[in-house]
Amino acid sequence: MKKHTNGAVLPSVVLAPPGAKRSEAERSEAERNVAPGGAKTMPESEVVAKAQRRQFTTDYKKRILAEADSAGQPGAVGALLRREGRYSSHLTHWRQQRDLGLSPHRRGPKSKQDPLAETVRKLMQQNDQLTQRMARAEIIIDVQKKVSLLLGIPLAAVDNGGSNS
Repeated sequence: MKKHTNGAVLPSVVLAPPGAKRSEAERSEAERNVAPGGAKTMPESEVVAKAQRRQFTTDYKKRILAEADSAGQPGAVGALLRREGRYSSHLTHWRQQRDLGLSPHRRGPKSKQDPLAETVRKLMQQNDQLTQRMARAEIIIDVQKKVSLLLGIPLAAVDNGGSNS
C-alpha cells in the first residue's frame, strides 16, 4: 500500500539502514543453514529434464496390500502409508487391480483391430484353398469317369460303410 504525503509517494515498507542485522525470523533459508563462520554456498537446485512416472512392481503392490489387510490395530494402515510414502488412494487402486488379476495394462490408444480378426482371416483363406482343391478333384474325377466309359473299363463299386446291397 502506498501513502501519499504532500504529493509524494512513500513506500509502505520501512527500509533498514545498510549495516543493520536481521532478526532470526527474518533470515533467509540459505542464511539459516550456514554455520557461523562457515562459507555460504548456494543449495543445489537441479531441475529434472522430464518427470518420471512412478511404477510399482506387482510384488511390491501385493506386499503392501498384504500388510495393509493384516493390520489389526487402529492407525496401523496410516503408519504403513506414511512409512512407505503412499496414499490411501494407492491402496484403493491396487485393490481394484488385485480383483482384476493385478496384471499391468497396456497404456496408449486401444487397438481398433479385433484380436480374433487375424485368426478368422487365416481360417477363411485356408477354407478357400481347400474349396478350390475340392473343386479341382471333382473335375478330375468326372474326367476319369468319362474316360473309363469311353474305353469301356468298368468302375469299381464304391463300398458304403461295409454294407452289401
